[in-house]
Amino acid sequence: MKSDTPEELNPDQEISRLIDEVISSSQTDEKYRQKMQRRKEVQDQRIAKAIPEKGLIIVNTGHGKGKTTAALGMVLRSLGHGYKVAIVQFIKGAWEPAEKRAFSHWENQLEFHAMGEGFTWETQDRDRDLDKAAAAWEKSLEFINNPDFKLVLLDEINIALKLGYLQVEEILAGLAQKPADKHVILTGRGAPPALIEKADLVTEMTLVKHPFKDQGVKAQAGIEY
Repeated sequence: MKSDTPEELNPDQEISRLIDEVISSSQTDEKYRQKMQRRKEVQDQRIAKAIPEKGLIIVNTGHGKGKTTAALGMVLRSLGHGYKVAIVQFIKGAWEPAEKRAFSHWENQLEFHAMGEGFTWETQDRDRDLDKAAAAWEKSLEFINNPDFKLVLLDEINIALKLGYLQVEEILAGLAQKPADKHVILTGRGAPPALIEKADLVTEMTLVKHPFKDQGVKAQAGIEY
């Protein structure tokens, strides 16, 4: 069987091969320089061919922590660029999280709507949860369709989908309405396959250890809220 040559490898494969060669064998300074130079050439070629800009559908899901935190990092970057951002919280609204206070410094750029009433075991009222989720989605559509907002974060919407408060077909139809340059982030565990298929960027957080599950440590200020 013929082995792969650099010409036969796609850019990701070639970069991976170059890294593996550097890690697995001792390299002279000149050999190292040649491999890094080739890696730079491959990367520069990829960037030169890349699409300059596209509004992304971004999904942060999985059982691990950090889904909302990662999304808020993107929010912070967008605010730093001077863009207008909207956040709609579908579940955590009753917590009045510290993020809302922290982002108050950007009140001219940021719309923050905490529309949930806490986790479902707290409300114990499915009809009310359904109404709240529907209202949050209607508010979300306002921002999705508003060209003034560059980024919209739909926090914990995947939980609302998983619990049947919203239907994925309805969400996909709404996302199809967004302006071409708008980014929308959807967070929460249990993202449905149809949403994952539609998304441009999907990250799954994997739970390895958790202080509450493993040690009985309660949610703490600055970590969970």
